[in-house]
Amino acid sequence: MLIIPLNGWKAGKQQFSWHVGKEFFERFDNSEILDADLVIEAVAEKSGDYNGIDCSIRGALTVACDRCLEDLVMPVDESIRLSVKFGREDASRDAAGDGDEREVVYISPDDTDFDLSQTVYDYAMLALPLQRVHKDGECNPEVLRHLCSESVPTEEEPVQDNPFAALKGLFDK
Repeated sequence: MLIIPLNGWKAGKQQFSWHVGKEFFERFDNSEILDADLVIEAVAEKSGDYNGIDCSIRGALTVACDRCLEDLVMPVDESIRLSVKFGREDASRDAAGDGDEREVVYISPDDTDFDLSQTVYDYAMLALPLQRVHKDGECNPEVLRHLCSESVPTEEEPVQDNPFAALKGLFDK
């Protein structure tokens, strides 16, 4: 767990660092991530009622290539800027904004710690592209050979077992 204590420390900045692997993603029941090697670094700042967390996620996630299904290592380099507030969300208070480009997270006033796990998971998953394929020429050639097989019939060479072959030319007259 990626826990940042919000109560019990004096005003100022505090640094945190974690290393997460495949097990982190397994806790979220994610089977897409085959392997992970991420370093999470966070700087938490406390000043009066203000709690800010600047976090970076750097490393790599291994997923299956959408084309050849071989392992594909995807780099991850994300930054997160959070403002953690105690209490309930108040849309009218935050609607005007204060010019800060931080994502506001509300937690219960009873909470003494902030678990960054869900936020890190979400940002790491959003860092992955929708289409996950190797660069040209890097996919497994054996799989590509089956995908781009020469056995695909052309117009000149109809497949003998094709039940629609008898219909070819029906409307040409």
